[in-house]
Amino acid sequence: MTVLDVPAAERAYSDTKLRILRGDLPGGSSLSEIAVCGELGLSRTPVHEAFLRLASEELLTLESRKGAVVRPMSPSEADDVVEMREAVEATAARRVIRSSAGSALVASLSELLARQESCLADGDVDGFVEADDAFHHAVVEASQNPIALHFSRLIHDRAQRLRYRFMRIRPEHLAQSLADHRALAEAIAAGDEAAYAATLARHVDMLRGIL
Repeated sequence: MTVLDVPAAERAYSDTKLRILRGDLPGGSSLSEIAVCGELGLSRTPVHEAFLRLASEELLTLESRKGAVVRPMSPSEADDVVEMREAVEATAARRVIRSSAGSALVASLSELLARQESCLADGDVDGFVEADDAFHHAVVEASQNPIALHFSRLIHDRAQRLRYRFMRIRPEHLAQSLADHRALAEAIAAGDEAAYAATLARHVDMLRGIL
């Protein structure tokens, strides 16, 4: 599918959302529908629809006089996201380890580790973050727990926003993050629930205090 095949409202939504998650549009910044129309070459209606959708996802606040404002994430909200992310993934990993899905998952994680190694070598922070997200999603998905997947999707955008902020502000931690991922994959391969939980707790704790 080319850019021209994507509906206008979806283009406006995806582009603006990615800029918010990456931090190109930081919390508190104002956003004009007219400006987005000009940047993307779209009419006002699809951009307005995109803003309404982003507001429903609590990424934008629509104010009558100011227009759209990127909703900041508070430190307490960030802590809540980290806490829930750890709880969901630790539970998912435990189920994977106790099932027969571990070997298939390790193979998938190995491919994602290779992607992260390549991104680290190239200094591609955004690519590293995307592979990071895919790594953790793969663990939750392998659990075949629909409730865990549901909660993971609910907090995904907030978690991704934190990842981008952390990795961009502290790129020196990319190597440590990759080392943690290797340890997580090794814990799955070894069937070691305690090692996975301990490594995950340390891994996500790096995100605390980033805001």
